[in-house]
Amino acid sequence: MVTEPTLDDAADYRFDNLYRVNWIEKLPDYQYQCLHLPFYQICDTFGCEINHSEAIMRKITNEELGRPSAEEFAAMEKMPVTVVLDNVRSAQNVGAFFRTGDAFAVERIALCGITAVPPSRDIHKTALGAEQTVRWCHYATTPECLAQLRAEGYEIYAVEQVEGAVMLDAFRARQGVKYALVFGNEVDGVGQEAVDMCDGAVEIPQAGTKHSINVSVAGGVVLWAIFSQLRAGF
Repeated sequence: MVTEPTLDDAADYRFDNLYRVNWIEKLPDYQYQCLHLPFYQICDTFGCEINHSEAIMRKITNEELGRPSAEEFAAMEKMPVTVVLDNVRSAQNVGAFFRTGDAFAVERIALCGITAVPPSRDIHKTALGAEQTVRWCHYATTPECLAQLRAEGYEIYAVEQVEGAVMLDAFRARQGVKYALVFGNEVDGVGQEAVDMCDGAVEIPQAGTKHSINVSVAGGVVLWAIFSQLRAGF
């Protein structure tokens, strides 16, 4: 009889105590290119342990996640963040922002300049319907949008590599503050005129050879960081 392991016990199991390993000298009817490598036959005990692991790590169904309906989402309190897209040219990047914005319950997304607006087949490809749950508005120019947000009492931050930018891991979002986060064009980033209107800038630390990451990926990174700090307050 196999004793079902607990999560605390799992770290203490040793490879050689879980199961017996038998070397298979020959594999008839199989033609592998790498027969010089060992092949192993694993005994029944290992199968039992795998089953226990699967029981512990069972995937949760969509129904079990308990997500709100579109109507419930519209009525619920949102994270006090407005996402501003400054001339983002890819409609699929825009759609990804909608999906991420839905996940982290942002107040709205402001689509500025040439940024695509719903309804759009390319937006829908990545938004998967989130363009219908997240509020959005369009402005002819980003400075016009930022001037309106300033009048509404938002603190405005460009997500950009600029002098004096705060690294994301050092940025501390404050309860009770409304934030506007500006994400820029895939080639040129946030325009200098928009940067000049911001209260500050946030930069994502990187360690690789590339100068930047995809704008919608940057959106996911930054919005999660803000959400993780503010979610206790809404």
